[in-house]
Amino acid sequence: MTPVTEWVNITRDVSIIARESGEVWFHTPSTTEQDNDPFAAPMTGAGAEGSTVRLLDGAINLGFAAIEKGLADPTPTIPAYILALVGAYHTSVDTPRNLRRAAKRFEDLGRPEVAAYLEERAREETGHDRLALKDLKALGVPGERLVANLMPEGIAPLCKQFDDLCVQDYPIGSIGYSYCLERIAALKTESDIEKVQAICPDGVDAFRFLRSHSALGSEVSHVEETIKFVASLPASDRISVVRATYEAALVMAQGYNHELLKSDAKIIDEIERAIGEPLTCHGASHHLHDEKAGRQPAVPAE
Repeated sequence: MTPVTEWVNITRDVSIIARESGEVWFHTPSTTEQDNDPFAAPMTGAGAEGSTVRLLDGAINLGFAAIEKGLADPTPTIPAYILALVGAYHTSVDTPRNLRRAAKRFEDLGRPEVAAYLEERAREETGHDRLALKDLKALGVPGERLVANLMPEGIAPLCKQFDDLCVQDYPIGSIGYSYCLERIAALKTESDIEKVQAICPDGVDAFRFLRSHSALGSEVSHVEETIKFVASLPASDRISVVRATYEAALVMAQGYNHELLKSDAKIIDEIERAIGEPLTCHGASHHLHDEKAGRQPAVPAE
């Protein structure tokens, strides 16, 4: 049998083409050869897991490639980790409600299989915002006051994007957004968690959210389930999901990089304004003082 080939035009200039057997490449359509380009028209055939995953991951890679030369790679610090937990709270607190809203729409549209998938995802994501608050509490930070008064600038567009996707008349793009965030989270390894643990005070367990949203948690199985489900969808739905994955990756890359490029002094000022008092962490007050005084923002990679 001929391996399944899938393709999606992501932008006016780039299409992603993937085969079930594993090949994937980016295609730039030629305006002079449009009539002879087999990928000029939208795909219409059935999907396959092997090709679908490469379309989805290709979309993420393409989104992050837009800022590849300017990606930040800072050394982990406590203020940066606190800010990351604030962002984690905001990207997770409305997830169950948004997914159930999209599920209700698909139920009304006569698509019970999509509604059931989204309902299951909503159940799995319920309570994850509380994990971030528990981690902030473990660090000695007034988490509820902090998240109520601080929405990181780079995270706000990502949250709005998800809100907008889930209230559309046909909110299939919500699956692409969710896949993007879960796929990125699944790349975090035990080594990544250990790097954060190393900067935190001994005996403090402030890694509930991080562990859950990593390769050590359920993200890998979620990613596998999503790939299987998306591959089963009609071609028009798969196209929309892949495009939404790309758009989420683009916003995520820009937003997260915006936060990573902040100095600790700026981060601490933002946090202190939000909580209305000096920032202190269990067993780490002197470290925070040093970081506010000396650490500079990450230098973009050349």
